[in-house]
Amino acid sequence: MDRFEKPPVDPELRRRIDELIALKGAGHNQDLVGDIIEQALKLMTDVEDRGDVRVIQTALRELRYAFKLFAPYSHIRKVTVFGSARTAPTKQEYQQAVDFARKIANAGWMVITGAGPGIMQAGHEGAGPERSFGANIRLPWEQSANPIIQHDKKLITFKYFFTRKLTFVRNSHAIVLFPGGFGTMDEGYEALTLMQTGKAKLMPLVLMDRPAGAYWRTWDKHIREHLLRNGLISPEDVNLYHITDSCDDAVRYITRFYRGYHSMRFVRDRLIIRLQHVPSQTAVDGLNEDFSDIVTTGRIELVEPTPEERDDNQFLDRPRLAFDFNKRDYGRLRQMIDVLNSF
Repeated sequence: MDRFEKPPVDPELRRRIDELIALKGAGHNQDLVGDIIEQALKLMTDVEDRGDVRVIQTALRELRYAFKLFAPYSHIRKVTVFGSARTAPTKQEYQQAVDFARKIANAGWMVITGAGPGIMQAGHEGAGPERSFGANIRLPWEQSANPIIQHDKKLITFKYFFTRKLTFVRNSHAIVLFPGGFGTMDEGYEALTLMQTGKAKLMPLVLMDRPAGAYWRTWDKHIREHLLRNGLISPEDVNLYHITDSCDDAVRYITRFYRGYHSMRFVRDRLIIRLQHVPSQTAVDGLNEDFSDIVTTGRIELVEPTPEERDDNQFLDRPRLAFDFNKRDYGRLRQMIDVLNSF
C-alpha cells in the first residue's frame, strides 16, 4: 500500500463523524472536512510529540482563516510585492515600489505584501489600504504590521513562514520582487521552483531593479553563468522571470499576461488552458507546429468544458484549449502563453 493511500474506512467512526458534521450544520466540502476530522483523530495514536501536533494545529488554523479572508476577493487579481524590510522611505527603491503599487492598483489589481516596513509598507502606501492585503509574520524584532495596514481587516499574522508563503503564492496572480535580503531571495526562489515544477500556477514574476541598477541583473548573470551553463536548469527556465527597472514596463508585463490567457488546470492528465478569446484554427495549428515538443500524445485542440469543470462550475463561459502536456517543460509552457497573448 502506498504510504499516503487511504486505508479501509471504519464504518462506525465514519458514521459518528457524519453525525458530528450534521450537528454543525450544512456547509461546503463535507466529504473533505470528514477526512480532516478522521486524520486529526489519528494524531492521538500516530504522533506522540506534543510540539509536532501543535504545528499541525496552528497551520490548520492559519490556513483556514487565510482562505476565509481572501475568499470574498477571489474575483480580483492580486500581485504580491516582496522586498527588503530595511529599505528606508528616502531610498529610490521605496519610491519605486510606491509608484508601482499605485499604478497596478489603478489597473484594478490588489496588492499583497508581508505587512512589515520598507518595501512592504511602500506597496501598501501606493495601493492604499482598501486595495491592500497584509500577511505579517511574528518575529522577535518585528512584531507589528506597518501603520497603513495595521488596523485593516485584511491583515493576517502568521506564526509559520510556510503557511504565510503558501498564502502568498496561492492568492497571487503575479509577483514582483524588489531588492532584498535572504527573505526576498527565499521567496523568489520558492516561487520560481514551484512554477518550474508545476506545483504553482504560472504567473508573471518581475524582478525590479532601481533605474540603472544592477541588483537583479547581477543575479541573472549568476543564474546564466552557473545554473544554465552547467545544465542545472533548462534554457527555457529563464522565461519564468522578467527583469526591468521601469514601473510602467512591469505593469504592462503583468497585465499583458492575462490579455489572451485566463487560467489553467489539469483534468486527469490533460492540461486545460482557459482563454479570454477564441483563437482561430490557423492559430491553433500554429501552436501545434511550434509546441509539439511539450505534447506527449495527440494535438492541442479547442474543447468544450469537461465534466469535471462543470461539476466545479469553473469558468464555463471561457473558450479553452486542451492537450496532453509532458508536465516537465513549464518554461516552454510559459512561452506558449506569451504566444496565446499575442493573438
